[in-house]
Amino acid sequence: MKDEIKEKILAYLKGLEWPSTTEDIANGANISWNTAAIYLVKLQMEDRVKFRKVGRQNQWWLNRSYKENMKRK
Repeated sequence: MKDEIKEKILAYLKGLEWPSTTEDIANGANISWNTAAIYLVKLQMEDRVKFRKVGRQNQWWLNRSYKENMKRK
């Protein structure tokens, strides 16, 4: 189930052209905000996503090298 949640998040991010907030990712992946926040941090630690705080929002996007590797598959 853990890998399934990560894959839902990555699939959602893969379809975006711009960074997305934790709330938008949670809604897009159909998971709770808390679950999204936990898994986004895990994905960041795996260097699969990048993070930036903009004002009061956390914004996330796919790491470019991870995204390029996904295109090759």
